[in-house]
Amino acid sequence: MEFPFDLSPVLGDRVCVVDQHLRPAGRPGAAYRGDLEQRLRTVIDELGRASAKAQGLPAPVTSAARMETNRHVLYILRGEGRGTPKSAVIGFIKVGYKKLFLLDRSGAHIEAEPLCVLDFYIHESLQRHGYGLELFQHMLQSERVEPRRLAVDRPSEKLLAFLRKHYGLADAIPQVNNFVIFEGFFSNRPAPPRRPPPKRQEEEIKPYSLSDREFLREDQEPPWPFNLTPGRAGGSPVRGSLRPFLLRRDAPDGRTEGRTEGRTDPPLQRRARSGLNFYSRFLFWGWGQLTFLNWCLYPPTSTAPSRRAGH
Repeated sequence: MEFPFDLSPVLGDRVCVVDQHLRPAGRPGAAYRGDLEQRLRTVIDELGRASAKAQGLPAPVTSAARMETNRHVLYILRGEGRGTPKSAVIGFIKVGYKKLFLLDRSGAHIEAEPLCVLDFYIHESLQRHGYGLELFQHMLQSERVEPRRLAVDRPSEKLLAFLRKHYGLADAIPQVNNFVIFEGFFSNRPAPPRRPPPKRQEEEIKPYSLSDREFLREDQEPPWPFNLTPGRAGGSPVRGSLRPFLLRRDAPDGRTEGRTEGRTDPPLQRRARSGLNFYSRFLFWGWGQLTFLNWCLYPPTSTAPSRRAGH
């Protein structure tokens, strides 16, 4: 493909490497550099349109605008003797890294970010002259990658035949996307991490167990004065939770009232004693209440005769 201007200051060496910055090879001056950038854009756009036409694509996948918005690398091979004028471009190859979800032979999904061949074109009049192999080999050496590690985006039949002839890439691994990878792509790669087994569904956690509930349950106490403890001064009520820690006074015969360590009284005798103590306290308390009420209703009056005035 020939252009109406000299490509030496635009592309420089025989194989020109262009990234997203679109910098031309020659930089003689600011004004002249702007002209070179415009020529470089023209070369890239024309190569993209020629590649799309050769592959039967509805729109080009390579253009100067696309190069500025993606981190792709463009290798352009220009004519330099051998029957090609200096103002002619032989072809180009565009590569870039992409994050892909690929399938191996067993059908397992593997996430990878390989170097991808995104576009490859050699002019029709210069094919089968070794230019494609020269350009492809230069790209492999610059990127330091093996051919079996590449992923090819929508390869044509000509490209598949080229890879099979020069690099022995014939056994392709089917993918669900438009990319094609070959046998050996996953060799010497770390195995994908195995997924841990699913966790069992946790059961509902009960707030308290039966033993905890029995421990936390507080003893029910009768109302005053039925909760009076015998032997305590003033007959003050005592909560059930404090009863085991209270000392009982000793009886006149030297025995300890209430619950003491080592007690051997029969159950019937203890029940009878507790019943008598309860009724005696109740009768004493009732007699006191009636006496106080009688005194309030009928206060005592004086029986001494009063003296009259003047006597």
